[in-house]
Amino acid sequence: MHDFCHRCGGELLGRDGSSPFCPHCGAPQIYLLDHDQPAEHAANTTGAAPPPAPRQVEWKTAIRCALLVAAVAAVLTLIAARFESVSPLSWLWTVSGSLITLALYQKRRPQAGMDAGIGARIGVVVGFVLVACLAVAMAASGLIARYLLHNMAGFDAQLTQQLHVQIQHALATNPEAKSVQGYLYSPEFRAGMMLAGFGLISGILLVLSTVGGAVGGLLRTRHKASV
Repeated sequence: MHDFCHRCGGELLGRDGSSPFCPHCGAPQIYLLDHDQPAEHAANTTGAAPPPAPRQVEWKTAIRCALLVAAVAAVLTLIAARFESVSPLSWLWTVSGSLITLALYQKRRPQAGMDAGIGARIGVVVGFVLVACLAVAMAASGLIARYLLHNMAGFDAQLTQQLHVQIQHALATNPEAKSVQGYLYSPEFRAGMMLAGFGLISGILLVLSTVGGAVGGLLRTRHKASV
């Protein structure tokens, strides 16, 4: 027969020779003694070792929730690249990723502690997972579009036009930039500019995820006190 913790739902060890505390969250457990159980066994539980330090975050569950949210964000981003009408939904889901992850996390671990600090820590993880999944999805879709579907001509023309306007403006304000004009039109400069743009967006997304996690954890603190 398996026993489970009343707080975190984790499986408890056997009663014989075990601590009366949950090995997962440290919550004290109450056992009802059988009538035929010797009294000496009950006496031995009074000198039990102190409970283990409780874990503030169940990271295994939190990371799984973050991966699920990030996977949906990546799929929506790929769909939005083809259908503009999905862009608002993709943007809203990505920005709200930490809040959605906290909701899934507490649904799976309803007894888990939650406050602004825990929410912010989970939000940081969500931000990194979102950035990683979006980077993989965008890189894979770009490779497929360029080398298999051969439909990147429009994107290249638009990027070249924007780059030409920026270079001409730079040459007009700084004549010395003519010495590096050839490099500004090179593929290496285009790749660096795109990576810099993605890095800026990733930093903003990481900050938003952290702040959103802190706000979500603060709003859910009352849930912890009511348990």
